Amino acid sequence: MQKVTVEDTTPPVFDNKPSDITVECDAVPVAEVVTAQDNCDLDVDVTYNEIKTDGSCPDSYTLTRTWIAIDNCGNANTHVQKVSVEDTTPPVFDNKPVDITVECDAVPVAEVVTAQDNCDLDVDVTYNEIKTDGNCPDSYTLTRTWIAIDNCGNANTHVQKVSVEDTTPPVFDNKPVDITVECDAVPVAEVVTAQDNCDLDVDVTYNEIKTDGSCPDSYTLTRTGLPLIIAAMPIHMCKRYLLRILLRLCLITSQWTSPSNVMRFQLQKW
Repeated sequence: MQKVTVEDTTPPVFDNKPSDITVECDAVPVAEVVTAQDNCDLDVDVTYNEIKTDGSCPDSYTLTRTWIAIDNCGNANTHVQKVSVEDTTPPVFDNKPVDITVECDAVPVAEVVTAQDNCDLDVDVTYNEIKTDGNCPDSYTLTRTWIAIDNCGNANTHVQKVSVEDTTPPVFDNKPVDITVECDAVPVAEVVTAQDNCDLDVDVTYNEIKTDGSCPDSYTLTRTGLPLIIAAMPIHMCKRYLLRILLRLCLITSQWTSPSNVMRFQLQKW
């Protein structure tokens, strides 16, 4: 009599064994289908389990994937794959305001800037504005900065420079016209005012020059008004504007007409 004792002590062998990988948070692969062969069991059962371990931020974590192949006799083989998920990609702005130069009365409000991210569905965009003074009160630079930050601290920054300038001179509210009067009816100088696109309190200076004529009661009064938008400034500010005023004064002294020695100045050409 012969007794043949048959046993199965050999565990299954995997057909494929996924290796450890590191991937971006928007490129996590699905788990592979893992199969196994056995020396006796023709239909090896392979079980699968996945455990997520949080990392330093919401889109940084580790997936531990485990496959266990078991044959009919309980012989088992185990394979573990670690999937390291990370977020190294910063957000991308949907809109990026460009640098601009504007008049002091046309400074636009800051744009609403948004951003998209490969993993974070609600990107936080912070905004800051810094004003840098220029050479006069209505000439300055606004530095506008937007920072987009995702869940893992990846950041993207956009900076816009808004150069603000004042190149528009004041406009007179009233402009006295040239007149000829009798010597006993010389009117007092009108009160002349002016408006400006940015300066709310324009200073108008006044000057009168008397030019003798052919006799004591025949003469010309040249009355000149200059609207100054720098009255409250230190003298070193707005040098270009001061230079323009000096040039205009030189122009005034050169515009004499013969023979009446009456000087005419066209205010609208300032």
